[in-house]
Amino acid sequence: MRGLDAILHDPSFAPYIALEKTLPAAEGSFAPLPAGLDPRLREALRRRGLERLYSHQAETFDALADARNVVVVTPTASGKTLCYNLPVLHALLADPDARALYLFPTKALSQDQQSELNELVGSREWGVGSGGSDVKASVAAGNTSDDHTTPLLPTPYSPLPIKIATYDGDTPDPIRVSARDTGRVIITNPDMLHQGILPNHPRWIKFFSRLAFVVIDEMHIYSGVFGSHVADLIRRLRRVAAFYGSRPRFILCSATIANPRELAEALVGEEVTLVDKNGAPRGEKKIILYNPPLVDAVQGIRRSSVDESRRWALAFLRAGIKTILFAHSRVKTEVAASYLTQDLANLYTGSGGIRVVPYRGGLLPNERRGIERGLREGSIQGVVSTNALELGIDIGGLDASVVAGFPGSFNSFWQQSGRAGRRGGLSVSVFVASAAPIDQFIMENPDWFFRKAAEEARIDPDNAYILSDHVKCACFELPFRDEELTAPPLPPPSPSPPFGTAAADVLAFLEEDGIVRHTAGRWHWSDRSFPAERISLRSATADNVVIIDATDGRNRTIGEMDRPSAKELIFENAVYIHLGRQYLVEKLDIANRACYVREASVNYFTDGLVKTDIKVLSEDEAFSYPADGGRVGARGALCDLLVRSQVTKFKKIRFRTNENLGYGDINLPEEEMQTRGLVLLFGPDTHAGQALAAWDEAGVGAILSGAGTLVKQIAPIYLLCAPRDLGAAERTRDPHFGVPALCIYDKYPGGTGLSEALAAKTAPLFAAIRERVERCPCEKGCPSCVGAGGFKAGTRQFLAAL
Repeated sequence: MRGLDAILHDPSFAPYIALEKTLPAAEGSFAPLPAGLDPRLREALRRRGLERLYSHQAETFDALADARNVVVVTPTASGKTLCYNLPVLHALLADPDARALYLFPTKALSQDQQSELNELVGSREWGVGSGGSDVKASVAAGNTSDDHTTPLLPTPYSPLPIKIATYDGDTPDPIRVSARDTGRVIITNPDMLHQGILPNHPRWIKFFSRLAFVVIDEMHIYSGVFGSHVADLIRRLRRVAAFYGSRPRFILCSATIANPRELAEALVGEEVTLVDKNGAPRGEKKIILYNPPLVDAVQGIRRSSVDESRRWALAFLRAGIKTILFAHSRVKTEVAASYLTQDLANLYTGSGGIRVVPYRGGLLPNERRGIERGLREGSIQGVVSTNALELGIDIGGLDASVVAGFPGSFNSFWQQSGRAGRRGGLSVSVFVASAAPIDQFIMENPDWFFRKAAEEARIDPDNAYILSDHVKCACFELPFRDEELTAPPLPPPSPSPPFGTAAADVLAFLEEDGIVRHTAGRWHWSDRSFPAERISLRSATADNVVIIDATDGRNRTIGEMDRPSAKELIFENAVYIHLGRQYLVEKLDIANRACYVREASVNYFTDGLVKTDIKVLSEDEAFSYPADGGRVGARGALCDLLVRSQVTKFKKIRFRTNENLGYGDINLPEEEMQTRGLVLLFGPDTHAGQALAAWDEAGVGAILSGAGTLVKQIAPIYLLCAPRDLGAAERTRDPHFGVPALCIYDKYPGGTGLSEALAAKTAPLFAAIRERVERCPCEKGCPSCVGAGGFKAGTRQFLAAL
């Protein structure tokens, strides 16, 4: 890669590289095309230069031929798409009435995969340079015919008689009707399945009665709250399919996680075969761990990870290396893209200037697709993204990825790193550490970073809030029969009622409210509402705020945002940045779910400050955590909590310098949420409590604040979650328990199982936290350990006692 060595040896970068590791290229493992493969499909593959499969593709085909469900777990760009396209198309060619449902977590990924399928079935001619990311990646890596030819140029041939249709919120009504009636493969997302397809299943009789396959791609995304919703959604899908006489097989694909089979079986409720031996070749990749230089060694303050990531991206782009920068928040994404655009304003290549764009949630569909097309075609050379481009959307051949701060899980890091080098050949990925404890822990233990096992993905389909929502939807779709509710779900492979006894108590509760009624052995929906309409799979609230540009009377929609985020990001007088343009918020109308903005040019961006209050409602499980010498280190309790949060002030932060220009007031109603939490108690009967007794109230508060900061930042190492999924609050004297306490809670209504998982992993978590504090070189506390202004000496003694 031209220019890479010069960048790595640049004196402004080289001294701060904690580790440079080369992952060597690897040869592929191949298998012949299946002997019984439909000749038309064999010919379609041959025309694309494919006359053999990777070993994991062949293993998946064989498992599905034996009527098994399959989960495929291989790295990014290893040909997972063909793992499901090949057996599905083969089965649909063998049975002209069979149907398949493809579920992707985002609309953008759905559109991308329809292009891939269209090219394979011949809905449009295919040639060099025209999409087809998965198969072209295979060809580039050596998965070609025996004479190693490139894919053949398009020649006329009969397309496969399989109609592929995308059915999502952007699909026009006439096309929706055609998709329902004649679509053989329906590509959609969980949200549309939830709100548009299952509630209207009588219109889909032909489809559901012949449903043979359900494909669930990017399975690792379905963890926590979202995953729990999707598991209940699949329960509803199985009910409707069974009503029409079909029992589809499931094909799931995932990035590497620690428990893929467990997650797959929890999602689909049936036994699943695991395919995890990757047969795809791999290009050489350099992984760079970069720790920004200290600007204040005493306070432990380092240069901004976003600013340093921008410098790396700028160096790559100037060297002609196509680059993606992951910035992890909407504001940082827009700010970093604006900086890069300004830095490259006067730099031209042979074909014009270097173009860099932001990519994030809240963009309109045509904006997203324009950016994806520009990256594929080469008119856009760089992109700054939230995790929206972490998934397998085809955005062309990127050679470098820059990750600004730990993205919340190792899964996410390797997915983001894998966005570079999807065409084979040398690629580079730079992880730029922030001052957060988890980032600094990685910089101090770089070998551990590469040895670290993948995290587990946790879901709880029986979460009371989530389950009750989907029981409502399921009852609206089809009445529950008593026999569905009388036996608990059976262990795989036995088919079980999708909901079983889990729904019985919910239905009884709903009957008390008059929402359902029980008669003649069936539970019928009796409410006038349409339940799916008010239930969001993605967040704690179904309410989205529409962002309207009111400049010069335009009144056009330019984006949207969920309600809680809107209160933190687009309050009155906030700066909203959209594709590099600045807007000032004139009015946030929460009641009507609208935000009115006007174009402006200011020298700052804004950041809302949130205050949180927590009340214990009930406690249901108590623990004792042992310390050295058989003593009780601390006690703990799993509790139901009421969490109130409110955005009260905001900061104005100057562009480039990050200087604080002042504060402003925010007057918005508070958010209330009932959830689950782990409360760690440090009373006088515990060793940790005795250590705290040596300090006054201010000292105890500072110690617990430092411990809470570390818990929230390092817990993602042990749980598949992002730091934003957990909340932490310290209490010098908890009003419920009457002793010093540290509360760690799930940031979603009803909880997601994170608090329960943390209760079982407290010992290794606090061991890692103690090591982080001991090894941090600061004197009194810094953002990399107990937090800025923290109390390091006291926290060290407290953790030693714990």
